[in-house]
Amino acid sequence: MSQVEKKAGLLRRTSSSKKPLKEKVVLMYDEIFAKEDPAKNNARFWDELFLMKVNLEYLESKLESVDGEEVQRIQDNINSLFHHCVQALGEEHQIKVVNALQTLCALFRGVHQKNKSASGFDIINMLMGFDKAEQRMKDLMERLDSLLCGDGSESLKSLCLKLLLCLVTVTDNISQNTILEYVMINSIFEAILQILSDVSSRGQHGYDAVVLLALLVNYRKYESVNPYIVKLSIVDDEPTLDGMGMVVHQALTEYNRQYKDKEEENQGGFFSTLTSMVGSMFIADADEKLSVQTNEAILLALYEAVHLNRNFITVLAQSHPEIDIPTTPTTPTPTTPTTPLGTTPPSLDMMNNPELPLDPNLQTSNLLITFLKYASIVMQDTKDEHRLNSARLCLIILTCIAEDQYADAFLHDDNMNFRVNLHRMPMRHRKKAVDKNIPSRPLVCAVLDLMVEFIVTHMMKDFPMDLYLRCVQIIHKLLCYQKKCRIRLHYTWRELWSALINLLKFLLSNETTLLAKHNIFHLALLVVNLFNMFITYGDTFLPTSNSYDELYYEIVRMHQVFDNLYCMVLRVSTNTGQWKEAASKVTHALVNVRAIINHFNPKIESYAAVNHISQLSEEQVLEVVRSNYDTLTLKLQDGLDQFERYSEQPKEAAFFKELVRSISLNVRKNVSLNTLSQDVLLKEFSTIS
Repeated sequence: MSQVEKKAGLLRRTSSSKKPLKEKVVLMYDEIFAKEDPAKNNARFWDELFLMKVNLEYLESKLESVDGEEVQRIQDNINSLFHHCVQALGEEHQIKVVNALQTLCALFRGVHQKNKSASGFDIINMLMGFDKAEQRMKDLMERLDSLLCGDGSESLKSLCLKLLLCLVTVTDNISQNTILEYVMINSIFEAILQILSDVSSRGQHGYDAVVLLALLVNYRKYESVNPYIVKLSIVDDEPTLDGMGMVVHQALTEYNRQYKDKEEENQGGFFSTLTSMVGSMFIADADEKLSVQTNEAILLALYEAVHLNRNFITVLAQSHPEIDIPTTPTTPTPTTPTTPLGTTPPSLDMMNNPELPLDPNLQTSNLLITFLKYASIVMQDTKDEHRLNSARLCLIILTCIAEDQYADAFLHDDNMNFRVNLHRMPMRHRKKAVDKNIPSRPLVCAVLDLMVEFIVTHMMKDFPMDLYLRCVQIIHKLLCYQKKCRIRLHYTWRELWSALINLLKFLLSNETTLLAKHNIFHLALLVVNLFNMFITYGDTFLPTSNSYDELYYEIVRMHQVFDNLYCMVLRVSTNTGQWKEAASKVTHALVNVRAIINHFNPKIESYAAVNHISQLSEEQVLEVVRSNYDTLTLKLQDGLDQFERYSEQPKEAAFFKELVRSISLNVRKNVSLNTLSQDVLLKEFSTIS
């Protein structure tokens, strides 16, 4: 029996000598795949077809099995099927609309699956006929727009979005999907915005709408004018932007909650006892269980909103109660046990409750806090490609935020203090932080904590250089804002200085290994220039004069690291080689750090000798520092408070191209119309009819 026959919807065997009977809809499909016009002998053929329950598997497999010559023979019938599907979308009979939507999805998938190597024009020709394609797609998009914006069934709206997601992700590379040119011309942007601005429709369809928008924005974004990019960049309607933010916030919140549940599950009971008994031999297993799949689609949507629309920045800061979403949702979304964490939309009860009564004892939250918590989870483990991409995208989003003046203003606002419980990677040399000990501080402190946490926890053999560069650059941009606005942030700066010095120490210890893959001098230069920012401008943004003294104390205390760094860059810069120029820049950047070390070290040694003290206390060293500032000479260094602004094109274009490809494959895998439960849909509309 052929593959197609296996999926043919066989009904029963009347006897061993007779062939099994086929469903009527399968017989009708067979007529479409014959040469003759199926309506020739039955004028009501198309009416009857759309009253039949769709056999998706059979139709798709039939399309996939058609060879080159057969395509030419049956093309008129395929074009006719497409045309009648679009016409059926305007029917009052809801069952016809359901079946037409599902048939269209099977057509898009089946034709593309069969013709992966074919040009977009050939696929358009096979589906609808090239000469009629413009009108057919105009009709289709108008009907879908009407269904999405109308007062009809929510199930139909869901089906329309699934069809659009199916169409958008049908090719591996979204920009090679030529049919999307018609989706650009006949925009459904306003329909997506309407879904997001309405509380009820957002609750049911917001997730799919946001993912669809994120994908459409990435269609040929570097090659031509994409109307979805243009329109998204000028949206200023508050309910719409709030709605988009709510969908992203709830998807990330759901992920964070599920992760926390898994974490607590792994830390409790027998597992916890056994781990404490035998040390850390099970830590790897625990981490693996917690290494849950990330949600790059929703992150991409957040990135596009932050990057393209300045008005969206205000949404990041809007406060609302921080609630624990119930583990068992009121309206559970049916998922299989293998559904990866974070890839399903949040439960409907969450989406339908955007406003809850404020409890004075309840901690408030916002989209930025939720995002920072999410980032603290995905940035823990960057060993697999998906999590590395997610971490990179999180840092790109934070880069855009750190460059925005309004975002910087609320990040540093002393009147907007939050207690942000970031997830920290379990490490043998430190205790797990207790949530209750986290102080309420301006949000920039949480951003800096996240950067410090990453720096401290990723000094490893497979060094994520790109992520480190982004981390250090984000810190630099925040310092530039603080210097410009003379903001004296009460932050534990010593933790940052310590992390940066340890990073330099790591680069020195692994010079040979790292240089084989990376330009470590560029990262070293950025780190040294952070210290130069503190040295040159620290008196304008460090909270107290004591903080400035502590900076000098840390530099002097860890002088060996800076001395070793200077020796290394001097050695490389005086020899001919590919790193000569890069190392030379670090040599020049170290001038003030070395001046501080060379100035204070003899003074400290002299103080110890005069007072007959073998080892000075911190307070004694600080006393020497304070009393010897006057004789210290430093050089003024230009450009320390300048930075290159983020630009997606050309630097990030390759990354986003691959990211969108990965998201598209994942969405295609998850958007199976079979999961919409045909029986439930048909039962619903049978009752209506």
